[in-house]
Amino acid sequence: MAAPESVPGLPVGGAAAPRGARFGASASSSTSPGGSAAVPGAPEADSAEAARAAANAVYALRRLRAQGRSGEAHALLCEALNGPPARLPALAEELHRAGLGADWSILLWEAASLPPGRLAAVAGVLADEGRASDCEQLLRQGVSRPVEELAGACGALRAEGHHREARALLTAFLRVRAPEDAARLAAEDPRGLVPQLLEAARAVSAARERDLLHALRVAGLAGS
Repeated sequence: MAAPESVPGLPVGGAAAPRGARFGASASSSTSPGGSAAVPGAPEADSAEAARAAANAVYALRRLRAQGRSGEAHALLCEALNGPPARLPALAEELHRAGLGADWSILLWEAASLPPGRLAAVAGVLADEGRASDCEQLLRQGVSRPVEELAGACGALRAEGHHREARALLTAFLRVRAPEDAARLAAEDPRGLVPQLLEAARAVSAARERDLLHALRVAGLAGS
């Protein structure tokens, strides 16, 4: 039987096993002493380069899907997350244009488990490029992570001036996590996170703010 036709446009090592956040860190990832993934320092791809990379990736994805090679298609999406975050908005546009919106949803799902610094970088790029709903979806999907990682992501967002996105992350967290979890999150950086969490809780509901205040008092992070 003839070997399957090769698919052009795959990243280097395109047939490799998935390397997304849910499959373990990429060999090219590095971690700072604080636990956040270091975002590659290469210059941001210009729009033409990003568009070209997106077109190549979508062409390869369509061929892989047509051939039933779903594992390799998933690996390609994971590789996209290891590239420059600045290329992702162009990839989103190309995927939707090609009728592959489900693949973009898969990519966002994978991105929700990226190391904190990398997660913040992707969220920031999506926000900067006007993809607010994608950014919010990514942040909502990330709130099940350990509180220390969420504290790192929130700090990284604020350090890059993405205060609205940091607030969205905390608001999503408060909607689905217990007040005791919020107190544990606040303990990671009481000076910074206590007021931010209270502001976010106020935006959710008066009841949520009361529950959070109680949990903070029990944890010794707020006055009686």
